[in-house]
Amino acid sequence: MSSELKKHNTIGCCGIDCGLCPIHISKSNSSCPGCGAYDFYDKHPSCGLLTCCAKNHRLETCSECKDYPCKRFDSEKKGYDSFVTHKKVFANQEQIKSLGLDRFLFEQKKRIDILNYLIENFDNGRSKSFFCQTCTLLPQESLDEIRQYCNLIDNSLALKDRNNAIKELIYKISESLNIDLKLRRK
Repeated sequence: MSSELKKHNTIGCCGIDCGLCPIHISKSNSSCPGCGAYDFYDKHPSCGLLTCCAKNHRLETCSECKDYPCKRFDSEKKGYDSFVTHKKVFANQEQIKSLGLDRFLFEQKKRIDILNYLIENFDNGRSKSFFCQTCTLLPQESLDEIRQYCNLIDNSLALKDRNNAIKELIYKISESLNIDLKLRRK
């Protein structure tokens, strides 16, 4: 199927933060268009959640369904696998239920904007996934602090030095919050 099933492809029916996913923001041929976007089924032909939620019920996310959480979600609320965007599916669904989809998308856009800024100004060619994890897992207040700190880093520094400076702050903040970003330091 090559048509769009959803209006908002930066949030998955299941609650995955597609807009913060390195595969979604990739510029390669293997990039993912986002949940329910044009040609999504070409990349993910067997997504039962998208079929049920968007195609059959015409919803944007599962949390909008009267049967959420249904049997398609694991009962222990652990998420589906170790991929970082899966770690927030239940928290995202609960936020959508409590805030509403429009407010959730507004808040998510703040994260996406910070991610794009980090990639454009601090990515040394090997930090995109790290920045995606940062913007997915850290609370918004911490991301705002990181973004403000970016303004203090001298733009005349070599990219490697700017990258090291921002990563050092991110590690410091994540460790203080007991959030493991699970990437090796370089």
